[in-house]
Amino acid sequence: MYGPASARAAAVNDLSLELKPGTLTLVMGPSGSGKTTLLSVFGALLRPDSGKVYLNGQEISALSEDERTRLRRDHIGFIFQAFRLLHALSAVDNVLIAKDVRGARDKHDRENAARVLAGLGLGSKLNLKPEELSGGEKQRVAIARALVANPQVLLADEPTASLDSHAGKQICELVRKLSDERHYTTVVVSHDPRWSAFADRVVRLEDGRLAGEGMNTK
Repeated sequence: MYGPASARAAAVNDLSLELKPGTLTLVMGPSGSGKTTLLSVFGALLRPDSGKVYLNGQEISALSEDERTRLRRDHIGFIFQAFRLLHALSAVDNVLIAKDVRGARDKHDRENAARVLAGLGLGSKLNLKPEELSGGEKQRVAIARALVANPQVLLADEPTASLDSHAGKQICELVRKLSDERHYTTVVVSHDPRWSAFADRVVRLEDGRLAGEGMNTK
């Protein structure tokens, strides 16, 4: 719910979904349909006013704020439209930021971050800063940052909206490949129709409600 008490509105209402590991679910719908709110609920950023959210049998919607913070830190990776990279840091140090928020770095963390970046095709660009990278490369750094802690859930909010058609397709292919190989439970919110070809399931929202759902039989 949002808005003052006299005019409360439900951003997401009467919605039930089961998301399985190793699958990519695409959530589509017009602006204001509740897509980003739904993603925030999945990611334990928002607590629903009613209903329940479970991860591995645990009701995460009942956790305290501190417990939800630890859950996000240890089990959920986020990818955003805005890459959210620190311009003063190299690609590898931008990835290591994700480790910093988890506490002291391990002596192997830099090696691991470099390995993750190399696996995303950026092995020769570890020490470049964001202004030296293309849009697609910046998004790969952002994806590496989301992956470095080996999350169970990968949530992406308009991850190709800032990219040209070639880079956007590459990101679609990459996220699909990662979901398959690492068995992530992946949810992508996007207006980009290219994602439909890479999704196992397409969920359509209107006014915070489920307006349609389909399985991809590719």
